[in-house]
Amino acid sequence: MSETNRIEYKEKLTRDLDLEKEVIAFLNYLEGGLIYLGIDKQGKVLGVDDIDSDMLKIKDRIKNNIAPSAMGLFDVVAEERDGKDIIKIIVAGGSEKPYFKKKYGMTEKGCFIRVGTAAEPMPQAMIDKLFASRTRNSIGKIKSHRQDLSFEQLHIYYQENGKPLNKQFKKNLELLTEDGFLNYAAYLLADVNNVSIKVAKYKGLDRVDLLENNEYGYCSLIKATKSVLDKIAVENTTFATITSKERIERKLWNPVALREAIYNAIVHNDYTREVPPKFEIFDDRIEITSAGSLPDGLSKEDFFEGVSMPRNKELMRIYRDLDLVEQLGSGVPRILKSYGKECFRFMDNFTRMTFPSSEKITEQVTEQVTEQVTEQVTEQVTEQVTEQVTEQVTKLLSVMGRDETTTAELMTKLDMRHRPTFLYNYLQPALDAKLIEMTIPDKPKSSKQRYRLTEKGKQIK
Repeated sequence: MSETNRIEYKEKLTRDLDLEKEVIAFLNYLEGGLIYLGIDKQGKVLGVDDIDSDMLKIKDRIKNNIAPSAMGLFDVVAEERDGKDIIKIIVAGGSEKPYFKKKYGMTEKGCFIRVGTAAEPMPQAMIDKLFASRTRNSIGKIKSHRQDLSFEQLHIYYQENGKPLNKQFKKNLELLTEDGFLNYAAYLLADVNNVSIKVAKYKGLDRVDLLENNEYGYCSLIKATKSVLDKIAVENTTFATITSKERIERKLWNPVALREAIYNAIVHNDYTREVPPKFEIFDDRIEITSAGSLPDGLSKEDFFEGVSMPRNKELMRIYRDLDLVEQLGSGVPRILKSYGKECFRFMDNFTRMTFPSSEKITEQVTEQVTEQVTEQVTEQVTEQVTEQVTEQVTKLLSVMGRDETTTAELMTKLDMRHRPTFLYNYLQPALDAKLIEMTIPDKPKSSKQRYRLTEKGKQIK
């Protein structure tokens, strides 16, 4: 494959290679682009000798030499082609154009744009025009109305992923405004906030008969995301049909596409409107609605081709750090593989994904009252254990007996000393999944509070 307007080849990483120029040109280009290292201009694969070292150098150069920050707008991944290791740099079009070399600022020596297959200096008139129209209402630029925020949950998630945060994490993760205040991204990721995500379940095909109305939030957006994933995983029932030759299994919705859709809706939601995403389950479908339509300048055709233009680069960067989302531009193709373009609907202020169910949900009660009843119950319990219940929750259930137990007693049985880790990773997820319950639910912080297994918890244990 030869170079195009969105593909650039470089033989190897050297000090003389102006990598920043190529990255900036794609950041300033509407569709972004791909830079391959280890391939010459004719498309011949040469390979990279020290791929790990080069990948670290690339990340460091992009992070330190380009402004505004490109964190969350690029990925550096290793690939194998013709039996040789190469590096692929995925660059998304940014919303804070013009991007430039810090050394030269917003000048023709610092700003570049992709023209055909080359990175060309950007004319000063274009620089001025882009700067005048630069997005200024992003969650990274909006000051949080609360500055007394704590981030214990965020610390725990990074620690569990082997990436402990240092004292400069607020600056490093871009949780501060230019004048040093905590921004709205910080507010969304804080231990306590006022943002919740709704997961509703209706009987029938409309919103008249509400069966369940669950809200997950008022905590770190990452924790809320995990709670939404767990809840919908439980709803994504497995149906089994037994034939004379085989057992055929299917879920209501494709798990891979569903997971991508959930992350897409949460990470790319327009939080500047102060409207969180919502998830609604009907008898024949699930609807996932997020605030905001396509970003300015991104067409439907570009979107369906996997062109990435992250709305919230701060969230994208953190979700990538924690391995919650894959490389840039990979989510939409995964969804399209199972449901096609017709599952997307772009409105003036919202984007909606609709996945039809493989079975009518209310028919679980009437049609499963056959020899499949036992099969269905077994499948539901199995799904809860394998997909809903985390390893930590499983450990918690294993040490709980028939008697009511205190937090201190549970921590002793688990040989744990760090209370926040126990609360956020063991106790609260078990409570959210309704596997355990409080003995004094109206007074959660009571000194006499104890915990016991629910019927659902006993069944799973």
